[in-house]
Amino acid sequence: MAVKPQLACFERLGAPGWGALEATCAAAREAGLLVVADGKRGDVPVTAAAYAQALVGETPTPWGAVAGLGADAFTANPLLGRDALEPLVAAAERAGAGMFVLVRTSNPGAADLQDLPAPEAPLHECLAGIVDELSERLLGESGISGMGAVVGATEPQHFARMRALMPRSVFLIPGVGAQGGRPELLGAAFAAGRAAGLVAASRGIAADPDPAAAAERLRATVWEISTT
Repeated sequence: MAVKPQLACFERLGAPGWGALEATCAAAREAGLLVVADGKRGDVPVTAAAYAQALVGETPTPWGAVAGLGADAFTANPLLGRDALEPLVAAAERAGAGMFVLVRTSNPGAADLQDLPAPEAPLHECLAGIVDELSERLLGESGISGMGAVVGATEPQHFARMRALMPRSVFLIPGVGAQGGRPELLGAAFAAGRAAGLVAASRGIAADPDPAAAAERLRATVWEISTT
């Protein structure tokens, strides 16, 4: 299990917000949870390298190295292309961390760009091809790659094709609950094979009168569809 802190909710508070983020991540680790830093970073290579230092690396200074967040994984935006992803992939390799690349997101406007047809395939399928190509770099002994993909729960018709294109990648699946995604429709993400998915839910759990019970209901549903 994991927690997925949305970095913007902390960064908007300035320095105290970053301190709260570090405390949240520390508490998660003490509870035995993985930390997925959700910042959807993506920029030209020199800036992407700085993002990588902030998330999973460290920054050298004349007074010694300054540690970054130390996340177990992070989200990344691939729309600047492979060269912009390279510093993030390299940092994940060095840190033994994972990354989740945006492929087909959960927001309604995703179709405006990500579903556009291209000469050979829709854009989201082209992005899936990049993820699969890079997955070799972060491949573990189990055959599962640390190079994952964000695939939203709100358009479950894409899951079978996404799983076929990215068989070694873990899917980070947002959009369940408040955005309308239904966990019982996510079975194709858990198709036979090594890789599976990490279902993300926040508002649907946090707003429930009993968040622990809501989380357990979601966990039970996901477990059922992943084993059938």
